[in-house]
Amino acid sequence: MDKISSDRIRCDRECERATGRRRVRSFKPGADEVAIMSSEDRESEDDDPDAGGSSTDGTTDSTGDAGSTGNDESTGDSGSTGDGGSAENNESAEERTKEHPRGIDGENSPGKPPMATEASQEDRPFWKQLLTASDGPLLFVRELLLSLTIVAVIGIVLFAVSGVWPPMVAVESNSMEPHISKYDLVFVTETGRFAPPDANQQGLVMAETGSRSHESFGRRGSVIVYDVPGTRGSPIIHRVRFRVEKGENWFDKANPEAINAESCVELKRCPADHAGYVTKGDNNKQYDQANGIAPIVKPGWVEGVAQARVPYLGRLRLALLGTASTGLQPSGGVGAAIHGSVGVAG
Repeated sequence: MDKISSDRIRCDRECERATGRRRVRSFKPGADEVAIMSSEDRESEDDDPDAGGSSTDGTTDSTGDAGSTGNDESTGDSGSTGDGGSAENNESAEERTKEHPRGIDGENSPGKPPMATEASQEDRPFWKQLLTASDGPLLFVRELLLSLTIVAVIGIVLFAVSGVWPPMVAVESNSMEPHISKYDLVFVTETGRFAPPDANQQGLVMAETGSRSHESFGRRGSVIVYDVPGTRGSPIIHRVRFRVEKGENWFDKANPEAINAESCVELKRCPADHAGYVTKGDNNKQYDQANGIAPIVKPGWVEGVAQARVPYLGRLRLALLGTASTGLQPSGGVGAAIHGSVGVAG
C-alpha cells in the first residue's frame, strides 16, 4: 500500500509539472497523506458535476493489481488534463472579454444610436429630410417656409375679418392728427362691416347728423378711405361730415369755420355735381371739397372704413413698399383698389 501511494504521489507531481495545475486525487488519502485541492479545482468540480463522477468513492481495492491501478491513474490523468484545458479556455475567454468588452466604442453601443449611412439618408423622402434637417440649406429653406406660412396665416385671418385686401394701410400725412398720426398702421374693413345702428345703408355714420353715442377715433362720424378715379397720389383717409344729393345747395349744411365762402356761388363744388359725401381731415381747417382736395365723394369711391390703428408701425411698411399701389380689390369688388399705403392730401 505504501508503495502504491508513493507511486501515485510521484505521478501526480509529474502531472502537475506537465499541466501546471493540481488535480483531485482519485483515492482517499491515508493517515499520513494529505489531499490537496486548489480553489480553481473546486469551482470546476462544482460547475461540472460529471468531472468527478467516476471516482466518487475515491478508493481502490487493496488487493487490485498494478495494471488496474495504472488504468485508474491514466483515466484520472486524462480527465484532469481535459478539465485543465477547459479551464484554460475559460480563462482565455475571460481575458478577451476584459480586453474587448461588449458595446464599448462600437457603433451598436447602447448609448449611441446607429449611425445612418449617406445612402440611407438619401433614400428618405424629401419632406422627411426637410423636417429633420439640423443645418445646411434644408434648415434655411424650412425656416423660410415656416415664416412665410405664419405671415400667410395672419394675412388670411385679417382678410376674413376685414373683407378687404390689404387690410392694413399706412398713413403718410398728419391731416388726421391727433386721432390718427403720421406713420400709423390702420386696420380697415369693408363698408357695412361692424356698422353701428345709426349708420346709413352703406354702413357709414355722418359726423354732422350722427348720434353722439357713436365715436370713431375720438369724434363722431366714420373715418373712410376713398380714392378719386383719375387722380394721382395715394388714397385719402378722412372723416365723413355729411351726405349731399345731386344738385343740392349744401352751403347751409356746412360749418362756417370749415368753408371760406359767403354763399354757394363762392363755395367750390356747390351745388353738388352728384350725390355723395363731404369729407374733412380732423387736422385740416376746411372741407376737402372747399379747398379743392377732392370733389364730392361718390359712394363707389369709398374703399373701406378705418377701425383701429397701431402707432408707428406704418413707417416700416412705407419704407418697404413706398406709396405704390397694390392693385388689389376689396372682397366685394366695388370701387378702386386699396393702396398699400394711405396718404392724406393737403
